[in-house]
Amino acid sequence: MSILQLPRARPKLILFDWHATLVDTMDAMYYALDEVLPRLGPLGLIERLVPPGKSKTLEDAKLVRYIREHASLHPKIKSERRISRTDIFELLFGDDEDAKKIAHREFDHSYERYFGAVKPMEAGARDQLLALRGLGLKLGVLSNRARRFMAHEIYTVDNCGWHDLFDTMVCGDDVARRKPFPDLILKALEETGLPADGSCWYVGDSASDVVAGNNAGVTSIFYNGAGWEPAWIDKIFPGTARYPHRPDSVITTLDELVGLARQLLFANRAENVKNP
Repeated sequence: MSILQLPRARPKLILFDWHATLVDTMDAMYYALDEVLPRLGPLGLIERLVPPGKSKTLEDAKLVRYIREHASLHPKIKSERRISRTDIFELLFGDDEDAKKIAHREFDHSYERYFGAVKPMEAGARDQLLALRGLGLKLGVLSNRARRFMAHEIYTVDNCGWHDLFDTMVCGDDVARRKPFPDLILKALEETGLPADGSCWYVGDSASDVVAGNNAGVTSIFYNGAGWEPAWIDKIFPGTARYPHRPDSVITTLDELVGLARQLLFANRAENVKNP
């Protein structure tokens, strides 16, 4: 169920990343990136790319070099469609927050031309979310995307919308800083009146999601819907002094997440019965 370990606390609230965790909007995302990357030069961002020798992995360094030379994603990355735009901007610009703000702003301008079609990442995803609500849990959804995009997508997914499933929704333009900063998570906790501790599980598919969860002090669960090999997950979450962030658990399906929640909740109930 998990290649790492069980979450450290039973859940009260489960927050989800939107894109590539709950829903598939890959086409629109990569169409927008195809427009943004050629504009990095005119925007003055090429010279602000992470310099050689400063990338987390060799693969990251190759991606930065390719974009510096071609102002586009490598065809293999576009065909696989496994990396989020947030992670792409993170590995391109590192700690240059101003450069990332410019890149995200340009992405929003382009995404506006392509967004609309949205479908669940997994068949039966709505049923799994309902199963979590049936366990007495609060649910929330977070996204680096602008609210104007999320408002459309959450009301149209699955031909019926999922707006009724969540107790909170926080978007990129609702906070001062997007993921990997913890602002989205902390705002969702404020809106639900719950503390920033392990009883909040944050589920996301990207390295930025894991970093955001760690920075917020909540349980961080990596959703491996892209099917990364365990060795690759260890590579992108090395647990070193420079890159310390690691998820508390890894799942590959929402059904596994429901199983984790049930396991911890029922274990706690059994303990309460044993020691009233």
